[in-house]
Amino acid sequence: MRILIDTNVLISAILFPNPNINQLMDRIALEYTFVLPSHVMEELEMLFDTKFQGKKYLLKRFFAKYSYDYVYTPLDINPEDYPEIRDKNDLPILVSAIVAGVDMIITGDKDFFDIKARDFEIELPVIITPKEFIEGIK
Repeated sequence: MRILIDTNVLISAILFPNPNINQLMDRIALEYTFVLPSHVMEELEMLFDTKFQGKKYLLKRFFAKYSYDYVYTPLDINPEDYPEIRDKNDLPILVSAIVAGVDMIITGDKDFFDIKARDFEIELPVIITPKEFIEGIK
């Protein structure tokens, strides 16, 4: 199973590790394929350059611990070709997941839970919260 972890969950895992988030990351690393889109990495780097200055070493240390499939987010995304998502800034993540054949997105972003599939025949990944994933593995 291929799993994409959204930026907000990765920020928690990197800056505010706790037993639950550590369990989530360890489980994905051991049993699944962690998929990291270029858009998510770019968001993380931008946040560590602006909001979390001086902590970029944590970002590097975190990604040195885990193996992942790095996938490139398409640069030219036509919103008409994909399901509607409330926050247009999240569309590159959704598109990355679809293009990379991701089975599941783990996110705390409520906008992902309000996707309008319209008349597309695109199969969307399962979208769950970190808590739902952790509860599902217990």
